[in-house]
Amino acid sequence: MFECRTILNRTKTQTKKISLRILSYNIHKGFSSYNRKFVLEQIRAALHKIHPDLILLQEVVGKNESHSQKVREWPNSSQFEYLAEKLWPHFAYGKTASYTDGHHGNAILSKFPISKWENLDVSTHPLESRGILHGLIQLPHQAHPLHVICTHLGLLERTRQRQTQSLCDRIKATVPKGESLVVAGDFNDWREQVSMKLQSETSLSEVFFHLHRAHARTFPSWLPFLPLDRIYFRGMTPLSAECLVGKPWNQLSDHSAVCAVLKI
Repeated sequence: MFECRTILNRTKTQTKKISLRILSYNIHKGFSSYNRKFVLEQIRAALHKIHPDLILLQEVVGKNESHSQKVREWPNSSQFEYLAEKLWPHFAYGKTASYTDGHHGNAILSKFPISKWENLDVSTHPLESRGILHGLIQLPHQAHPLHVICTHLGLLERTRQRQTQSLCDRIKATVPKGESLVVAGDFNDWREQVSMKLQSETSLSEVFFHLHRAHARTFPSWLPFLPLDRIYFRGMTPLSAECLVGKPWNQLSDHSAVCAVLKI
């Protein structure tokens, strides 16, 4: 476990307010709904238009030998490196699922340096691998790092409960109360239970619920009605939140992306 506290010379660090555009997206391994089409290039183009400061990705492929030989336009690099090219020079990847041909997991893409990161396995059974990717982002003019956690929780209620508790335990153990925190990803929480747990145990608020009194409906992307994807925050001020629907987003992954602007 990395030590999250960062000691800086505060006499030389002048803290200033900074606003960040943060996007969370389950990219469905680069395929459109029902795996009809490989759309990673279109996903990259869509992300470039939004131009967020931080991107938290789920179901991003680190390696797949079979697809690299069979799928036209499959990138030579990992999917997170392909998406990060030019705009996001800093990235971290946490492998959650391994198989014969490769692996996939969660990733953080950042315009700012990632000083440390750690990937935690929170799988509850071998048929559904899940993880928590925790990174420290070094922002300009800030005395402390921004803690960023990217996760993808399980499909079953009992597994989500255990994984949510693991997430709470991680935050309480490693994120000082005075430091800013963002937790985002695909929570598979259609019963909307996770927010209450995170609020009561870690004082996290969900940005859409905070601003609009409802979680964003993100699944399926072509007719979203389930509120699965979230952006939680602590120690920041939410300025706006948007669920990216309509073209081209409804023709890309099976999830809609969520995007928020937060001020530290």
